[in-house]
Amino acid sequence: MPPSPATHATIHDVARDAGVSVASVSRVFNGRDHVRAEMRTRVEAAAARLGYVPHAGARSLSLSRTGAIGVVLPDLHGEFFSELLRGMDREAGARGLGLLLTVLHDGRGLETLAQLRGQVDGVVVMAPQLDPAVLARHMPRGLPALFLACAPEGAGASLRIDNRGGAAAAVAHLAAGGATRIVHLSGPSGNLDADERRAGAEQAARAAGVALSIVEGDFREGSGAIVAECIASGTLEADAIFAANDMMAIGALMTLKRRGVSVPGQVAVAGFDDIPLARLVSPALTSVAIDIAAMGARAVARLAEGITRARDGFVEDATTDAGDTIAAQLVVRETTRETDRDGIS
Repeated sequence: MPPSPATHATIHDVARDAGVSVASVSRVFNGRDHVRAEMRTRVEAAAARLGYVPHAGARSLSLSRTGAIGVVLPDLHGEFFSELLRGMDREAGARGLGLLLTVLHDGRGLETLAQLRGQVDGVVVMAPQLDPAVLARHMPRGLPALFLACAPEGAGASLRIDNRGGAAAAVAHLAAGGATRIVHLSGPSGNLDADERRAGAEQAARAAGVALSIVEGDFREGSGAIVAECIASGTLEADAIFAANDMMAIGALMTLKRRGVSVPGQVAVAGFDDIPLARLVSPALTSVAIDIAAMGARAVARLAEGITRARDGFVEDATTDAGDTIAAQLVVRETTRETDRDGIS
């Protein structure tokens, strides 16, 4: 006897009506292969007659899937992370996946990584501020992972930014524009992105034969403002600033303008990331461009592919270090002298 309209049909009702086992009904609705066409038709017809709707949570458990991926970031401050998450959300939505966000501030909360097992099918980790060995020790074993701007050896696939090449292009451009005393406002020491950008800047300064001073910042606008104040007051001599991200560069630019220092007439300014605000400030900021939203989307896409490989039994393919690099390209705007005025060098 079929269930009344006031009750919900169960998988047992469908199996009874179709004359098959409960396991057969489960295989049909879980999309398993090797189900006979005749059986699939009978089961689907029985489900339609009874108004049976598979329970999404139970289906996820039977497939060992959650339909979600974890995203671990070092911060949420500023346009960089907004753009990154926009790209991730777009790609995840197109694949029918949800995002579970975790923020690790200077390593605090590393123990929460272990709690991701069972909550997500895989995880994108961006933690350039952490020691790779420490990060690897805290990663849940067997969980597919994509490491963005950090790459613990052997811990998972990686996606890196061409930090050295981008920074070298910025410093070479400043030197070609006549700068001889360049301040590199770096990110925090020990941060992978910051260290690689500093190395690229130093390499280009040596090649161009110009002086390069390093001032350590924290990727926030305030760091740029402090450096600009020192230049404006004469306590720091410089005719150009290359900041390791756009927020520090914009902090410097706004302070120089407020203090009446001509940009780029007296001090040229360049940044890194090319966030949307870089082209909106006045004068518009020269910056090393990476497509941040596309990078986020690419990270999610690669992780999703790794999850599929792991589920299909190709675990080795999903966990070995398959490196990939995001290109960085200098976009020349009004804050630097017109040496490569095609717009891109």
